Amino acid sequence: MEQIEFFDIPSPCVGVCQTDNRGYCKGCLRSRDERLNWLSYSDVKKNDVIRLCKQRKRRRQLAYLKAKKQEILAQRTALNGELALGDNSDES
Repeated sequence: MEQIEFFDIPSPCVGVCQTDNRGYCKGCLRSRDERLNWLSYSDVKKNDVIRLCKQRKRRRQLAYLKAKKQEILAQRTALNGELALGDNSDES
């Protein structure tokens, strides 16, 4: 049974209306259909869309952190290689 909502569920729109390469809004992370049909969705569906947006945001943040970690590891490896080369060239 649905619980009666006393207040309208606001749109998650943050005013950044551009899509990424996967078709999601860069601001609110809704799909095109979710943005276009928002006003016709029931409160249950709106809550589901908001839940999906939060999941997408977490996945995006995790992917960013993984990429950043890989970048740092690559920089560290490059610096270690430069240090090793520098130490060997001084011995000659």
